[in-house]
Amino acid sequence: MSQRFTREEFYELVWSKPMTHLAKDFRLSDVALHKICRKHDIPNPPLGWWAKHAAGHKVKRIPLPKAKAGVALTVVIASGEVRQEPGNLASAREQARIKASELDLSGEVLSHPLVQKSFDKLRKAKPGNTGIVTLSSEGYVHLEMAPASIDRAELCLLQIVAAAKAQGFELSAKASKATFSNGSVAIPFAIKEAYKRIKHVLTPEEIAEDERRQRRRSRDWSRSDWTPHSFSFGRPEWDYIPTGQLAFEFDIHLRYASQVRRAFKDAKLQRLENLAPDIAVGLAVLAAAKAEDDQKAEEARLREEEAKRRRIEAQRLAYIAERRDKVIEDVFARLERRDRLAAFVTRLEEELADEQATRVAEFVAWARTKLSAADQRLSAAGLDELFQEQHIFGADDDRGFYPKSYW
Repeated sequence: MSQRFTREEFYELVWSKPMTHLAKDFRLSDVALHKICRKHDIPNPPLGWWAKHAAGHKVKRIPLPKAKAGVALTVVIASGEVRQEPGNLASAREQARIKASELDLSGEVLSHPLVQKSFDKLRKAKPGNTGIVTLSSEGYVHLEMAPASIDRAELCLLQIVAAAKAQGFELSAKASKATFSNGSVAIPFAIKEAYKRIKHVLTPEEIAEDERRQRRRSRDWSRSDWTPHSFSFGRPEWDYIPTGQLAFEFDIHLRYASQVRRAFKDAKLQRLENLAPDIAVGLAVLAAAKAEDDQKAEEARLREEEAKRRRIEAQRLAYIAERRDKVIEDVFARLERRDRLAAFVTRLEEELADEQATRVAEFVAWARTKLSAADQRLSAAGLDELFQEQHIFGADDDRGFYPKSYW
């Protein structure tokens, strides 16, 4: 939970221990702490001051100057992250915490048209069987809470909207869901109230009513030949009790940065209305994580597209090779047939020199015509014509190719 100090209180802290030690207390870098001091015009001990102080030398403080116009009178230190974060997220968090240090919502009249519109509609809705009123329509903030929590939730959201604006985020409902957007990343969210489920115990009134119904039904059954039975009268099995505990939840899925915090809830030592600076810092960190997540997803998409392109290209080349092999086998078959026919005709011509076989002579003449045509088809010009007909050995080598759908 964020901590708030007056300028005077923070000035005393800065001069109470070395900046590196104070920075560790706040889970900040000493560079970030120096920036916060500069933003609030709070002087800090110069280099060597603490060494002289430790040696017992007399050293003087630099007086705290009066706050200039535009300098916040309150120093807000948003909560840090205990667990280790990747460098880019840690940097985003620190920069957001520096911005949050100037946040001072005291005395401000907070309002926002989308917040007002959403809560006005929520107030008109009726609770469900859990006692919770729900608003999840397009163009509105996603809200789930008991009527008794509506006013408090509205104030919490207005504080969060103001804190988010200081981080560069605006509340908008341009998409189907209300989101916080910084122009490049939009993050949807919801405010929800928890409820308890307990076994329903019949009240004395319900018991008495059930007994009356049972007696009345027994009398009705007594007038017939049917045997009366006991009946239940539709009493609920469970009772639902809203707890008054609100939670602010970012409704976003990250594939590569699942460790980023997405929910801020009421607890024993914290209330949602005191978490606006922390939620806004969390929003900035989540936006950085979402931007990195989108970048990694795009890189993964491009890698997959490249892998797919290579798989398809391998299929295409295999398809071309198969077609070429088939055509070459056809050419070799023609060549073998031509050679066999030529050898046969040559043998017959040798025999015909000694014999008169009219029909064989006619066959030889016909075969010579076929051999001439075969020679033409097997010439360079003939093969080029064949390859054009088959759309092979050219720019149209992959004619008729379609990638396999499961690839």
